Amino acid sequence: MKVLVSGGTGLVGRYVVEDLLSAGYAVAVGGRNAPAPGLFSKPVDFIPLTLDPNVDQTSAFDEAYFFVHAAFSHLPGKYRGGEGNDPDGFRHLNLGGSVKLFEMAQQAGIRRCVFLSSRAVYGDRLAGEILYENMAAEPNTLYGEVKLDVERALLSMTIPGFVGVSLRSTGVYGDLHPNKWETLFSDYLRGRPVQSRAATEVHGRDLARAVRLMLETESARIDGEVFNVSDILTDTHEILGLVQEATGCAHPLPPSPPNSIVSEMDTTKIQALGWTGGGKALLRETIRNMARAFASLNSPEVSPPSCSRQEPQARSL
Repeated sequence: MKVLVSGGTGLVGRYVVEDLLSAGYAVAVGGRNAPAPGLFSKPVDFIPLTLDPNVDQTSAFDEAYFFVHAAFSHLPGKYRGGEGNDPDGFRHLNLGGSVKLFEMAQQAGIRRCVFLSSRAVYGDRLAGEILYENMAAEPNTLYGEVKLDVERALLSMTIPGFVGVSLRSTGVYGDLHPNKWETLFSDYLRGRPVQSRAATEVHGRDLARAVRLMLETESARIDGEVFNVSDILTDTHEILGLVQEATGCAHPLPPSPPNSIVSEMDTTKIQALGWTGGGKALLRETIRNMARAFASLNSPEVSPPSCSRQEPQARSL
């Protein structure tokens, strides 16, 4: 069976595509530009796809059985605040464009549609509060508002033969390049000040497995549902401690922030379907591999001997 993945060349989309390929699915990547040669481990089809709701793209779904919607238009490197100075355009593409894609997918006979949503739909919560799927969503960013509106639009379209499901993902980490921790690694290894911060995370491979689970689970168990996808609570002290172990860098670590300041996501609902995350073991493996690779690529500028000098600014946290 063929799966069309919008935004398949993005960071999250690449994990989804690779997981589907490894499971034996045929994959078509939808986006503005074709994937670079060798980006994926196996051949994929490319289908030009846009979030412009004024473009008829029904034919893009002709050969697909499932649709995974991972595309999102935003300023480079920014999700919350990704609208920049154009909130109307942001909503037009990400809400209007997503709904239009769902409508065309339904018209073309797509059986299942998986939307990659975000924990941002919950908004800011009390310190230490647990986030459950059935609690009232109160987004406090345009990003979160749009994600929630897309969820609701997909839910309203669910009919027999067209299954819609949304995954509310926390922050996604992983070893694909580029990744969000490269600047953090660079700052630490060069002795620059690093902010103390805690956050919930899930590995891109684990999120991809959650997506595939939505394609393979009995439809009655997922139709019209939303699922939290989160795995671990970590912080810059823990992450950079693993970098320190892997590289031998002696710069001081930022202090550990209180974990209670972060609202964790309850994942009981998706775990009941058989999903589990890689936990701290996967975090440790990933960070160590990334740190060694990063230090090697940037040697000698961030080699252990230079780290051992402990520049004064590294102490100004």
